[in-house]
Amino acid sequence: MGRYADTKGLAYMNDVDDKFYERADAHIHLSNDQITEDVGRGKVSSSTMYSTARFNAWVSACSCDSRENMIEDKAEMLEYFVSEYKKMLDENLDDYIENFNEYMGVDDKSA
Repeated sequence: MGRYADTKGLAYMNDVDDKFYERADAHIHLSNDQITEDVGRGKVSSSTMYSTARFNAWVSACSCDSRENMIEDKAEMLEYFVSEYKKMLDENLDDYIENFNEYMGVDDKSA
């Protein structure tokens, strides 16, 4: 998996720049703003995942010299993005589990 990301200049989670979370927060705010009475969290989540997949397909295409090169690298591209997403989701789920009451506004008097 490393060759694709290493040769294409993609950043792993342990190699984030100082604006990483600022950019991520901007996307989160946009998604939150799209939630309405008619458009729920699930629909916004689906749109957000689709847009991320579409953007990452474009990023991947930009790193290829040809259609054939993209075909050759496709499996490694998928492995890279799915692996990174899984690590990020796992980290955020653990954070929500650890801070559930605070993040979700639950008043837990048993603590």
